[in-house]
Amino acid sequence: MKTLQQTDPEVYASLHREMRRQSEGMELIPSENYVSPAVLEALGSIFTNKYSEGFPGRRYYGGQENTDAIETLAIERAKKLFHSDHANVQPLSGSPMNQAVYLALLSPGDSIMGMDLTHGGHLTHGAPVSHMGKLFNWVRYKTHPEEQGRIDFDELLALAKQHRPKIILCGYTSYPRDLDYTLFKRVADEVGAYTMADMAHVAGLIAAGVMRNPFDFGFDIMTTTTHKTLRGPRGGMILTRGKPGNPLKAVEVTRENLPTVIDRSVFPGLQGGPHMNNIAAIAVMLAEAATPEFKAYAKQVLINAKTLAAGLLAGGSKLVTGGTDNHMMVIDSMASFNLPGADLEKLLDKVAITTNKSVIPDDPRPPYSPSGVRLGTPAMTTRGVKEEGMKKIAGWILDAVSALDNEEKLKIIREEVRKFSLNYPVPGVN
Repeated sequence: MKTLQQTDPEVYASLHREMRRQSEGMELIPSENYVSPAVLEALGSIFTNKYSEGFPGRRYYGGQENTDAIETLAIERAKKLFHSDHANVQPLSGSPMNQAVYLALLSPGDSIMGMDLTHGGHLTHGAPVSHMGKLFNWVRYKTHPEEQGRIDFDELLALAKQHRPKIILCGYTSYPRDLDYTLFKRVADEVGAYTMADMAHVAGLIAAGVMRNPFDFGFDIMTTTTHKTLRGPRGGMILTRGKPGNPLKAVEVTRENLPTVIDRSVFPGLQGGPHMNNIAAIAVMLAEAATPEFKAYAKQVLINAKTLAAGLLAGGSKLVTGGTDNHMMVIDSMASFNLPGADLEKLLDKVAITTNKSVIPDDPRPPYSPSGVRLGTPAMTTRGVKEEGMKKIAGWILDAVSALDNEEKLKIIREEVRKFSLNYPVPGVN
């Protein structure tokens, strides 16, 4: 980064500090990960310079032979990896990705079912503060924490029959269990709804074959961000069943036409030109996700999550749903340590362990100071940490809580974390 250092030393200094922070600490936020040097190179490439409104073969600007090749490559790789008929790789992030689906299939006021935010659903799954939460009639289903997060599908069916939603959405941002796609599909078929799975958190685990794929259970649509467990740049993908048509031609909204109506919803409906440097990096990531090495990584993510959860439970922590089936867990910090989640997040920052505060089911505390903390294993698994390392991480978390008011002890823990972390280099950081 010599050119940047000379041109803008202030930005360079911030980047250098961030590289040091990442290298000397532990990233346990389950939605964060490290991309490969190849992904970084594609993301910083001269594809940044090119406008490409439209789709491969149907652009509104000239000079598209290379952008068409890159986007087509990303589409074909995504289709093969996720067993879908079509893929749209243009969404700029997870929120517009989901919005594009809703706006393609629904009219304002239509009903849609999604998981309640405090029970693990995402902000885009109908949270009242979101624009989508105001535009559509959201029917929010909940989990049963006392039954390890089980979803009551009898209640789900009763709600579906009452409200007749056009989409039944499953997926999560802070739910540590797997989902029964068969039962979601059964409820949707009963009321004639589309099935949509937001797999942003576990798409990498699905791609590797270590978690189940909603398409194998007859789902209509799957959305996912391209980072998190996939280890790509920040972006989104919409994968569908159906027959792709001309994305710039209006067609009737049917299951057969899903690829076309969703493509039109992304562009020109919601976005302008796609970010071709991002799509190039997505193409690289998808090739990496199809390798045996990635599958081994995904298996280790799950092993590490269970190891970390077991260590925390053994030390007296209470976990939402009692454990984990995926890459994440949520500590009920109030029940475990009588400590608000925001305070636990700040405490762990002091020892260079990065987590994020999180609501718990029916949380009595406000969102900015909730009762829980969410953590996961994808990033540290990418750096090569395995079971023994996860046991140490659990120990440091518990030690930090025990040393809450002991700054000297916290400094000792931070140094131990720093030395440990430096043994596991961050990809792309020298």
